[in-house]
Amino acid sequence: MTTRTASCGCGQLRITVNGEPLAVGVCHCFACQSRTGSVFAALAAFAPPYAVSGEAREYVRTGDHGARFRFRFCPVCGSNLFQTEDGADDHSVAVAVGCFTDPGFPPPRDSIYDCRRHSWVTLPAGVNIHERDPA
Repeated sequence: MTTRTASCGCGQLRITVNGEPLAVGVCHCFACQSRTGSVFAALAAFAPPYAVSGEAREYVRTGDHGARFRFRFCPVCGSNLFQTEDGADDHSVAVAVGCFTDPGFPPPRDSIYDCRRHSWVTLPAGVNIHERDPA
């Protein structure tokens, strides 16, 4: 079974996940743009169990459909490492793809809030386009 570890910029906060991602996607919503400081967020969802080491702080945001997301970030360097959804049946975790520091990481299969994608951002062929949140 594949094991991957993602870490924040300073290495203080880490998350280890097992298996292949359940999903890999990019989100272009304004909240993700503000949260990441980039024009989209790239996230990979993994099934439990997962292991976290180091100290994390959290920020809770309510999504467009009422779901509450808990974003965990490093209090030292500020990297936003992973997030969970309160009450999600699958108890999965979404990890920032860039924190794996793996250029061979699987590409996104979905593009969320494509209506807010910057015109110069090009997606890989075959990506499923969602104008808004499909949930």
